[in-house]
Amino acid sequence: MDRYFLPLNTTSVAAQLSLNTTVYTNSTVKPFSVFDGCERYIEAILFDLTIQTINVIVGIPANLLVIAILIHNRKEPSTSDLFLGCLAFMDAYFGSMTPLSFLNLYFWHSKEVWSAIKFSFGVKDSSGPLFLSCICLDRFVAVLFPITFGQLKPIKYRLSLTLLVICLTLAYSTAKMVGGLPNFEKVFTFEVLAVFSWMVVCNASILWVLKKPRGAGKDDMHPMKKKAFKMVLSILCIIVFNYLLLVALFPFEDHYTPDVFRCYVQPVGFAFLNISSTIQPLVYLCRLEKVPFLPDACLKKLTFRVTTENSQNVSAQKPSA
Repeated sequence: MDRYFLPLNTTSVAAQLSLNTTVYTNSTVKPFSVFDGCERYIEAILFDLTIQTINVIVGIPANLLVIAILIHNRKEPSTSDLFLGCLAFMDAYFGSMTPLSFLNLYFWHSKEVWSAIKFSFGVKDSSGPLFLSCICLDRFVAVLFPITFGQLKPIKYRLSLTLLVICLTLAYSTAKMVGGLPNFEKVFTFEVLAVFSWMVVCNASILWVLKKPRGAGKDDMHPMKKKAFKMVLSILCIIVFNYLLLVALFPFEDHYTPDVFRCYVQPVGFAFLNISSTIQPLVYLCRLEKVPFLPDACLKKLTFRVTTENSQNVSAQKPSA
C-alpha cells in the first residue's frame, strides 16, 4: 500500500519494482512498460497521469502566484498567511518533482533521484493535511475565542506551530524515503482520519457560533465571522474531495485482490489527493477581491475556466469499479 512503490506520481505503476531491480542487481529484466502488471487497469493510471499534468501546468503557477501575493501583502498580513505560504510552497515543490519522476523513469534510472522523489511523496502526504489543520485552528480560535485569539496574535506562536509541522513533515518524509517500517502506511491513514474529523468539528462549531443571533433584532452575520466561515468551509470542501476517498478505501485493502488494489485503488485514491496541489491555490485566489498582479476580469476568467476544466476531467476520467 506504500505509495512510494509506484512511479510517475505518488501512486501509479508497479513497474518501479522492476526498475529498482535493475538498479540494485543489474540483472536482465523484461522491457520496461508504464503499465507493467496493470494492463487490465490502465484507466486508473491514465486518470492519475492526467491529474499530474494538471498539477504541473496549473498548480505550480497558481501556488507561485499565491506566494507572490502573500509577499506583496506582507505589510498587512492575515494571521493565516504563514500557513498558507508554507502550504503553497510545499505544493509547488511537490509539483516540480513530477517532471523529474518522468525523466528518472525513462532516462536516468538513478537511485538517488528516486529517493528524492519518494521524499517529495512524504512531503505531500504530511504537509497538506497538517497545514490545513493549522489554518482551521486559527479560524476556530478567532471565532470561538476572540479574546484568546487577540492574545495569540504575535507571529511567534504561528512560527512555532509552523516549525513543528515542518519537523513532523521532515520526519515522516524521511521515514517514507528510507522505507521498510512495518505498518508505516497506517500513519497516513490515521493522519487523514484525524484531520478530517478535526475539520468537521471546526466547521460545525463555527457554524453554530455564526448562527447565534448577535442581539435582539440582529440576524445579520458579522463580516469577519462570515469571512472566517467561508475560509473554513472551503477547507472542509477540499478535505472531503481530496481525502475522503483515501479514508474510505484504504482501510479495506484486504477486501481487494493485490492487483486491483495496487493498480486501481491506489492510483485513483492518490490522484484525488494530488489534485489538491491545484485546487488549494485556486480556492484561495477565488476568495480574493483583487489580485495585485492580475486584472480582475482576467482572474475571474482564469479561475472559472480552470475550475470547470478540472471538474470535467475528474467526472469524465474517473474509472468505474
